Amino acid sequence: MKPLYRIAIVDDDDGVRQSLSSLVRSLGHEVRTYASAAAFLADDGDAPDCLLTDIQMPQMSGDQLQAALIERGCRFPMLFMTAFPNDAVRDRVMGRGGRAFLVKPVDGEAMSQCLAEALHCVARTV
Repeated sequence: MKPLYRIAIVDDDDGVRQSLSSLVRSLGHEVRTYASAAAFLADDGDAPDCLLTDIQMPQMSGDQLQAALIERGCRFPMLFMTAFPNDAVRDRVMGRGGRAFLVKPVDGEAMSQCLAEALHCVARTV
């Protein structure tokens, strides 16, 4: 069975990457995981259909990653997660087109719903 969509997960926490990867795969999607924003940006493969990223990461934060991707012309939906919610960061990433701002630990059902909504937008534009 062909995966429905290609999802990228960027989080410096190995446990979070693994659990999100399992969840997203169980929904029928292909998953690629990255331990940092720099690792994601260095990947020359096909662009994902959607990005799930942590905000708080060493070297480059999730909102800095979003800014770099927008500068590169990337238009795929981006969902953000953080254990340290901050109104200014939320307003910034959502103002630049973020599809969700979730507080860790993220409930699997909430993540599934947000991902489905983001991918619905992708399906309408394809």
